[in-house]
Amino acid sequence: MEKVVEAGLELPGFSTFDKMASKIRTEVNVSIREGIHDRMTPVQRAGLLRLLQERDSDGTTLFNRLKKPAKGPTWSHFKNLAKRLEWVDELGDTSVWMESVATGKITDFAGEADAADASELRDYAPIKQIALIACLTHKARMRVRDDLATMFCKRVATKIKKAKEELEEIRLAEREIVEALIGN
Repeated sequence: MEKVVEAGLELPGFSTFDKMASKIRTEVNVSIREGIHDRMTPVQRAGLLRLLQERDSDGTTLFNRLKKPAKGPTWSHFKNLAKRLEWVDELGDTSVWMESVATGKITDFAGEADAADASELRDYAPIKQIALIACLTHKARMRVRDDLATMFCKRVATKIKKAKEELEEIRLAEREIVEALIGN
């Protein structure tokens, strides 16, 4: 900064830098969204766009299914989560779509899609729609896998705890029998 002042140069105002940064950010985001769009097949794109139109059994769009968090670690919730993983995997290989996209950008785009509802996303340009839904699908796929693993671990931990309690009860019962036999 001192060198700039010594040379008698003036820097543009903050608003000028802000506008430049905004323009560059927009260009980069458009490029990333187009890259995601181009790595998808037309069938995959149509499948993602259908999420905004088709309704689930509860009357909400299938897009909302991507946003649903996991429920408690019950066997029925585990089976439902496994079905959801199959459904998300059927949408396409999101790792191919997100190839060479920074994790931070995926998170930002997924967050934007998560904050919007289906009717808002329908107002976006098609390429932006598809890219945002693809990022949310990618995040949902990762989240469902994590939730499935966590739920499995919790279910196994519950079974182990019950098994240890049963084993302790059996040991106590056997000890009583042994002591009764020794007493006789």
